[in-house]
Amino acid sequence: MDLHEAARHRVLIVEGCAGATRAGLLTWLSHRHGFAVERSPAELPALDPARPYRELLRLAGPLAVDSGFVGELVYGPLRRGHSRVTWIEAFDFAETVAERGGAFVHLAAPPAAFTERLTGRGATAAAAMAETEAAAAAYERAFTTLAQHAPVLTVRP
Repeated sequence: MDLHEAARHRVLIVEGCAGATRAGLLTWLSHRHGFAVERSPAELPALDPARPYRELLRLAGPLAVDSGFVGELVYGPLRRGHSRVTWIEAFDFAETVAERGGAFVHLAAPPAAFTERLTGRGATAAAAMAETEAAAAAYERAFTTLAQHAPVLTVRP
């Protein structure tokens, strides 16, 4: 994907595996294309996990969100056995993004970067590799599913 294609959208929800460095893309969008950059909340509300994201989408002007919404769909099941975000909530959020002229940006990190990050946090090499493969596959499934409701742009290194 051409990054300038992403900049044509009014809202970008930027997501990716741990190790996918979003900061560079967000800085570029801010400085080069005038996007306001917002960070996702550290904790999602228990009763309405999409609420903080819907509130961010009310902001005027071009907006890039360093998000963890799709990440919850991926890592919730991997690490806790369930996601705090339902697919119904995810579809509703994706449709809101699309209505605002937005898209999801999937930063597909190289597996080595993700594995390195996990081993740096104390995981064994085997555990890190297993989580890397599971997370990459889960992100692909999540974005393929969400693409039925909003544009998804994939950036590969």
